[in-house]
Amino acid sequence: MNDSRKIYVNADILLKEIGLDDVAAIFATVDKERVYLQEWLPFVELTQEIKDSQQFVESYLNSDRLDLTCAIYYQHKFVGIIGLKDTDPDNKKTEIGYWLSESFQHNGIMTLSCKALINYVFDEMNMNRIQLKAATGNLKSQHVALRSGFTQEGIERDGELLQNGFVDLVVYSLLKAER
Repeated sequence: MNDSRKIYVNADILLKEIGLDDVAAIFATVDKERVYLQEWLPFVELTQEIKDSQQFVESYLNSDRLDLTCAIYYQHKFVGIIGLKDTDPDNKKTEIGYWLSESFQHNGIMTLSCKALINYVFDEMNMNRIQLKAATGNLKSQHVALRSGFTQEGIERDGELLQNGFVDLVVYSLLKAER
C-alpha cells in the first residue's frame, strides 16, 4: 500500500501498517511458532491456512480504520504485530496489543515499538489514555508494559478465553500527562 502509515522507530525497526504484502510473512511466522504463540494468543488456533491471515488483513483493510495495526520489521524482516484496538475517539482512548516472534525477543524491539506507538497515539491521534492488558501469567508482556511507562490498575477476572480456558488479565494504563 502506497498510502499506508509508517512509524520509523529507529534505524533497525519499522512499524508499517499491515497490507496484503504482509500476509505471507504473518502466516509463516504464526505457523512456524504456533506452539510458542498459542500460549497467550487466541487467534493462533484459528490461523490454520494462509487464507486465514489474508482474511485478517482484508478485514482490517476494509474496516473504518479507527484502529491501527502494524507489522513490525526488524532489519527489514517481519518479526511481529503491534496495533491499536477499541479506539474510542469520543473519549480519547485506545488499547495497545502486540506479539513478537520468539527468536527476536530480548532485543528491546517490543518496548521500543510500544514507545513509538505511544508517541503516535498521543501526538498524532490526540488520545488521552492508552490501555494495555496482559494475562497474569504472561510476565514478558507485563514487563513491556512497565518498561513503556504504564501503571497497573487492577485485574480483569476471566478477561480472555484462551485454548486452555479463561485467564485473568492485568490491566495497565498510560495517560498523556504521565509520559
